[in-house]
Amino acid sequence: MPDIREWKDIDAAWLSEALQAGGVDAKVSAFEAGKVGTGQIGDCVRFRLDYASAPPDAPATIVGKFPSEGAESRATGVQLGNYHREVKFYQLLQPDARISTPHCYFTDVNEETHDFVLMMSDLAPAEQGDQLAGVTLDQTRLVLDEAAKLHSAFWQDEKLDDFSWVMNTRNAPDPIPPELVVQLWDGFKARYGSRVTPQARQVGDAMSRNLDGYNDAREGPKCLIHSDFRPDNMMFNPADPDKPVTVVDWQSFGYGPGGADVGYFIAGAIDPETRRAHESELLDLYLSKMSTLGADDYSRDIFLPHYVAGAYQHFFTAFFAAMLVTQTPRGDDMFFRMANGAVDLIADHDALDWFN
Repeated sequence: MPDIREWKDIDAAWLSEALQAGGVDAKVSAFEAGKVGTGQIGDCVRFRLDYASAPPDAPATIVGKFPSEGAESRATGVQLGNYHREVKFYQLLQPDARISTPHCYFTDVNEETHDFVLMMSDLAPAEQGDQLAGVTLDQTRLVLDEAAKLHSAFWQDEKLDDFSWVMNTRNAPDPIPPELVVQLWDGFKARYGSRVTPQARQVGDAMSRNLDGYNDAREGPKCLIHSDFRPDNMMFNPADPDKPVTVVDWQSFGYGPGGADVGYFIAGAIDPETRRAHESELLDLYLSKMSTLGADDYSRDIFLPHYVAGAYQHFFTAFFAAMLVTQTPRGDDMFFRMANGAVDLIADHDALDWFN
């Protein structure tokens, strides 16, 4: 089996071993490598392969994921257990997840240092979603279909509660002290000043100081949720009828309410006017698919608080991540798109005072 190494240290022999671990009996003779994507916590690299010998279906390219080269982002990935968690998803949960994910050739993690490697199928010509550009209604419908597949696959599956590497389980450590949340929110307001709207300040002030209230809003039936369910973590290919959207970045998944993923996605991916015009139809679509797939006890009354809690989670992710990852102009714009979209959804559902 291959060892764990940085992408710049990978050679042809290592790539051959990784492919063989994934069932491809090939020998790589040469390759080119370069970074792809816009990940905040992990770095993705595309490898273009030349073979000395290979079967006809051997991939021309594969994509590897590695710890971020940015020191702040890498430290965050280690502190939050993101690298370890993603490897565990592909090793143990992917086969039963129903949702469309990349094929994994090889993955491993050092559980002490959190160094890891994840070698996956290259999804090109699929294109990465863009949080800033948002998504179309047709794309939204595809995404909600995938969400229902994931949530129904592990609907009220209590065995997840035993895993320490699944977030929000009874055995999972809490890596985020409440005082850190307050500190990061206050720092966010200080850094960005007037860019933080009055309504956003209202939401952040209340939420950062009452995390118990936020957790109470997520009570109810649980399942496996992605927890960072947004366009940047999705690859879209409308020309592929079997996999028009594939969900990536399994660093933050948890045991929680399915509606939270839906609210998280819709809050940041659709402009407020479009959301208001089509929200009811989209939620009906998700709940109908859940019922078809066996989760027929997820009523709209139970779902809606989870949906709004997902918008709060989206807001939380925006300010929390902004203060912990390496700062970039695109990152700042993305985090404000997330925060402001979340506040709009929260306000439209009369939930601005949830935690006061």
